[in-house]
Amino acid sequence: MNILFLDAYFEPEQTSFTQLEANLIKCLLSGDNRIDIICPTPTRGITDEVRKKYKNKKYEAVSDNVFVHRFSAPNEGKNPIIRALRYFWCNFRTLTVGKKHKNTDIVFSNSTPPTQGFIAAKVAKRLNKPFVYNLQDIFPDSLVNAGMTNKGSFLYKIGRKIEDYTYKNADKIIVISESFKKNIMEKGVPAEKITVIPNWVDTEKIKPVSRNDNTLFEEFGIDRDKFIALYAGNFGASQGTDVILNAAELLKSQTDIQFVLFGGGSEFPKAKKTVAEKKLTNVIINPLLPAERISEVYSIGDVALITCKAGVGGAGMPSKTWNIMACGTPIIASFDTDSELAKILKFSNAGICIEPENYKALSDAITKAKNNSFKFSNGRDYVLNNADKHICLKKYADVINKSTDKS
Repeated sequence: MNILFLDAYFEPEQTSFTQLEANLIKCLLSGDNRIDIICPTPTRGITDEVRKKYKNKKYEAVSDNVFVHRFSAPNEGKNPIIRALRYFWCNFRTLTVGKKHKNTDIVFSNSTPPTQGFIAAKVAKRLNKPFVYNLQDIFPDSLVNAGMTNKGSFLYKIGRKIEDYTYKNADKIIVISESFKKNIMEKGVPAEKITVIPNWVDTEKIKPVSRNDNTLFEEFGIDRDKFIALYAGNFGASQGTDVILNAAELLKSQTDIQFVLFGGGSEFPKAKKTVAEKKLTNVIINPLLPAERISEVYSIGDVALITCKAGVGGAGMPSKTWNIMACGTPIIASFDTDSELAKILKFSNAGICIEPENYKALSDAITKAKNNSFKFSNGRDYVLNNADKHICLKKYADVINKSTDKS
């Protein structure tokens, strides 16, 4: 079978999906499949030297059965207007290059950027081939959750038109959570078109690191004898990470509790400034560490914190949940209590969910966890049975391989 991947980003770019896709491609090659990938010149998460290397590299045979077809595209940059223009250019080139791939059996695409699925649906329609759509982010709902627009706005209405066209023309839609499934079913997508497959975790690589063997304690001057409340991830508008610093301030007198934060994002400089200005000596805050150190990071905590602004948690399942659980660390989620995360924590007993943005409730939960008031189960067992890489990849391969030519 010849599978056509339409990507906005592809290795050597570093995004949350490129590693997952690399695993998927490897899995699909276990069968008699050929994969062609159409993508722009790499830009995200790479050095100028790497970009220069790929500037004139339009075609690459990654292996005997994987072929990358790149088209020229400007650097992504940070200017929103330039980025939008780049997206439109990449959409145009993806469409013009994709429709020439006549020897295709299935078109596959994920949902980043928001117009990617729309373009993939156009290509599949032109080729008269099935289209499998991987929904990683629900647009325009994500913009509403981030406070960038509101329901009823012109941007929202345009986004809904794009969304409806994509769903209508997708033969199969893979979503990453039950809440995603519920969301698009409410928008008219039939249940039989949808398959829920979480973003997986490689449990062979992401695993518990014992306290004695974890070198992060020495590296960042963390006291092994203290109770560690860990947060690692983005400090952005939708994360609501202020609740952590407010809880830390409330617990300053409890010197046996240490907050350890690794982060990045638009609100991270503000968080560092707050720690300094309020003299939160019980907070150690540093930039995110490389992905290969995930096991050490999530194993350092006695509990790991997941947060969101109120009303945002229903949009999906934080992917770091599986990494935390794979390390066997209990979770305290300051998160919408009707969210999928809350349901999974309750079902697996791998943590608790409390009201979002309530720093008093968060500080109380951390104190109770320190005093062993909770009897948590090992979340790693749940991940091994539900979100392990091999289990999820097999489900992906089944969806793609069972899709048949429409012609």
